[in-house]
Formats: sequence, structure tokens, C-alpha cells
Amino acid sequence: MRGQRRLDVAPVFFYLQKLRAFAGPRLYASLAGTIAVSLLEGVGIFLLAPMLGLIGLMDASSGSIPLLSAAAKPLQHLSPEMRLPAVLAVFLILLLGQGLLQRLLANLSARLEQGFIRHLRLELYQGLIRSHWAFFLKRRRSDFIHHATIELPRVSFGVFMCLRLATTLLFTLIQIGFALWLSAPLTLAVLACGLALAAYSRSQLRKSRAIGQETTELMQRYVGGMTDHFNGIKDIKGNRMERQHISWFRALCDRLESNLVQFTRLQSASQFHYKAAASVLIAGFVYFAFAVLHVQAETLVLIVLVFSRLWPKFASLQSNLEQIGQTVPAFRHLRELQQAALAAQEAGLGAAGLGGGDAVRVAQGFELRDVYYRYDREQETYALQAVNLRIPSHRMTAVVGRSGAGKSTLIDVLIGLVQPERGQVLVDGKPLGAGEACELRRSVSYVSQDPFLFHESVRDNLAIAAPDASEAQMWEALRFAAADAFVKRLPEGLDTVLGDRGIRLSGGERQRIVLARAILRDPSVLVLDEATSALDGEREAGIQEALERLRGRMTLIVIAHRLSTIRGADQIIVLDNGAVVQQGGYAQLSEERGGLFGKLLSYQARASG
Repeated sequence: MRGQRRLDVAPVFFYLQKLRAFAGPRLYASLAGTIAVSLLEGVGIFLLAPMLGLIGLMDASSGSIPLLSAAAKPLQHLSPEMRLPAVLAVFLILLLGQGLLQRLLANLSARLEQGFIRHLRLELYQGLIRSHWAFFLKRRRSDFIHHATIELPRVSFGVFMCLRLATTLLFTLIQIGFALWLSAPLTLAVLACGLALAAYSRSQLRKSRAIGQETTELMQRYVGGMTDHFNGIKDIKGNRMERQHISWFRALCDRLESNLVQFTRLQSASQFHYKAAASVLIAGFVYFAFAVLHVQAETLVLIVLVFSRLWPKFASLQSNLEQIGQTVPAFRHLRELQQAALAAQEAGLGAAGLGGGDAVRVAQGFELRDVYYRYDREQETYALQAVNLRIPSHRMTAVVGRSGAGKSTLIDVLIGLVQPERGQVLVDGKPLGAGEACELRRSVSYVSQDPFLFHESVRDNLAIAAPDASEAQMWEALRFAAADAFVKRLPEGLDTVLGDRGIRLSGGERQRIVLARAILRDPSVLVLDEATSALDGEREAGIQEALERLRGRMTLIVIAHRLSTIRGADQIIVLDNGAVVQQGGYAQLSEERGGLFGKLLSYQARASG
């Protein structure tokens, strides 16, 4: 249990160190300001004694309160009618100074908190975006959203709860010191009761950590489920599965409600225990002071005033500890994700690697030598095995095969999204390492079979690939992709917002805009991963003509499902179970008896007939 507790708390100290590094002198200024506020409050309470003495409720000359007679001496030089206004003026100045300082500290704390949140958000996003592709293959996308939108704010809240705990502790220690100065025996008796209550409340901290862990798991399910459901909303609506999903969501919401109510009950129980203890303590404390210690009335009044303000701080300390305990799992999960992303950082994507640079123009082509790759090294099945092939530059190469044959994996290895387990990938005769892969992809445009568009305008979706492109260049790319005609018919042309993932367009229209975006980059290598599968015959013919115009200008690599669309390819690579089983021209492969390419052709011919 002790080791587990250290494991839990270590991420908290890690983020506190990050806050210290981020805030610098501002953090120490905040702590110093808190000490000043506490001292001003103590002095303000101390000044109550001469004020009460002036109105006859306390004997300021008794000597029972340290330094009180010395503090009251300047009043003797004033006329009797001016003494009370003078004390009230000093008291008012102290209160106003304390209030002003608290306001400045609140503003400083807000700037620190929001700046630190921004710092954490940027650090997390950069860490994720710089990770290699294999990192994303093993994780759920919704988990990243969950960490960025739920766990990160919980971590920030926990960090500033720790800071608030530190300031409350400083305030408490100063007030305790002041109380010890007034009456050490009475103060020690009260502290003993407070420590006993704190020891009793340790179980509450363990419960708060357990509730926090459940909160993390429930919110992860909540974000993941919502993401999945709305990504698949068409299937849900088309298959009338609304009832099942509503039932799932209702059950999850019930658990979330129970979790939050449970934590509120935990905190309210702690607060009640402290208030009950305070009531009993004050009653016993007054009796003990008079009957046992024979404390003077004026000292007792000040002690009561001090502890009436101090005891709520004990309750606040307990509340802060419970809130920090509830956020400890968030610290751990966010730290683990950041460590995993750091370990998965792609070579070449440091701070400098995110900038621009000259695109690498592939002059000779690609070569794969005895390449093996598998997604999970604990499994025996390879996605690619013993792959040897050459893809010449400025030519069109088609990759075909059954579903699951390894076509997309071959492209991922080719452009360096994943690194082969064995073998080599050569670009212009040079090995393609992890660092060189980032440089290569600056000159690669990739169009997937599931085209992705942002919830922005056509113009913004094109500009993300080429920020400096002019409007004329955008229209040229759209004409090249046979997309200009329908874009002109859109309500606001280039400025029409396309909806989430381009939902306002048909599948073929989305593919053409994504193709235009790829062409706008003027790449050295254009990869089309079944990018014409959603096009009708007429549109596909237009894309084929466009590709013919690109032949010689760039290296074209096409993954094709419809084999009739690759008649003009310079070479065709046929994959089966991750291995190259045929390679050659269209006419040559179609005539090979017993070859997989011929079988695929005959299957498609019968299906179309």
C-alpha cells in the first residue's frame, strides 16, 4: 500500500514541478502575498484588543496580552475623543490593504491557472501530433479527446488545489504561531484535537482516490461512447438502434450521477465532522480556559477570535486534500499518456521539424528489399513478408489484391509511416530511416479511400495543404480533380462550409475535393488509396485523364479495387497474404493462367455482367 501511494503521488509532484518551471517568480510572489495577507489579518485581530479596551470591554493595561500595552502607548498622546477613531482608522486601513492584496493575488492566480492550462494543452497536443503512426494504431482516438478535455482540466484543478493547500497551510501556520504567542497551552490543546480529527479523516482520502479512479473510467467510457455513436449515427438511424444506445447512455449517466453524488456526500460528511468537532471544542475550550488555566477574559476573547477564523481553515485543508485525492488518477493517466507519446515521438518531428523546408523530389524511385512487417510482434502473422519490388519515379504503379492482402500496409511502409521489422526501404538508393521519412512525406500527397474534410469551408480545406496558394491555384486544382463544376454550384462557392467530415457532400464529391487538396501541394509522389472508389464511371474517367496528365511530372502510386481503372499503369503489383505474387503490365498479368490477377479480373467481369 505504501508503494502504491508513492506511485499515485509521484505524478502530482511532477506537475507541481512543471507549474514551478512555468510560473517562475510569479509563483513565489503569490506565496509571499499569501503570507502578507495572513500577517495583516493577524495584526487586525490584535488591534481589536485596544479597540475593545477603549469602549470598556477589555482591560488593555492588564499585561495578559503580549505587547498590548506597548501597542496602546501611542494612544495616550491623543485626546480621549480621538483614540477610538484613530484605532478604527488603522483597523480600516489594514482591512482595505488586505482586501486589495487579496484582489491582486486572485488576479495573479487566475493568470497563472489559465496560462498553465494553455501550456499543458499545447504540450499534450504537440506530444500527440509528433507521435509516429504506429502509436495511433494501438489506441482509441476518443481516449486522446478524453485526456485533452476531461483529464487535463482535472490535472490543472488538482495542481491549483495543491497551491491552495499550500497557501491555506501557510495561513494556518501563521495564525497558529499568533495563537501560541497569546496562549501556548490553550493553542496546543486545540491543535491536539485538530490532529486527532485529521487522523480520523485519513480514510476519507482513500475513498476520494477510489472515487476519482471511477470518475476517470466512467468519463473515458462516456467520451468514447459518444464519439463512437455519433461517428456511426447513420448506421444507428438506418438500422433503428436508437433504443439500445439510449439504454446504454442512460445506464452510464446513472453511474456518473452516483459517482458525483458519492463524492459530494464524502465532502459533506467531512465538513459536518469538522463543524461538530468545532462546536464541541469551543464549548470545552471555554470551560477549560476558565476552570483549569484561569485565562484572562481579554486573552480568551482574542483566542476565540483567532480560532473562529482558524478552525474553518482546518476544514478547508481536509476539503482540499479530498479534492486532490479525487484528481490523483487524472494526474497518473495524463502522465502515462504523455510518457507514451514522448516514447513514440517520430524522429525528425522535433520543434524544428514541424516547420517548412524544401520538399524532397524523388528522382529515381523506391525499392523494397526483403521487407517484413507485422502490427503486433507477439503474433506470428505478418502483414507484409519477404516483399521485394521497385517503384520507378515519374511512372504510374498500381497495387492490387484481395481485401486484407496488405496493400495499405505496403504504402505505409513505403512512405515511412511505419518502419519495417526486417528489411530495407530505399529512396533514390538511400535507406529510408525514421528521420528521413518525415522529410520524404513533405513531398508526398496521400489520398485515402475514406476522404477526410474538416468542418470548414472549401477554401479552408484546401488552404490547410497549401497556405500560400492563391484562389486561382485553388480553382486550377479543383478543375484538375473534376470538382470545379459542383463547387461553383455550392451556395457560397469556395466559402461554403462543408459540415462535419464533409457530410454535406456526396462520397464522390468529398473524394474529388481531397484529391484537389493533394494536387495543390504539387507533390513529388501522389498516392491514391482506392481514392476513386466512390466515383461514377464518368467522373472516374475524368480522374483517369487527370492522372495521365500527371504522368511524367510525379510518381503515381494507386491502390485500386476496380481493375479496369488501371489499364494504363506502367506496372501492376499483386499482393496476397502480405506477399508479392505477381508483378508486370496489365496485358501480361491478365494473360497469365492461374494467376491471381486474372482470377480477380474474371470475378469482376462476372459481377459487372
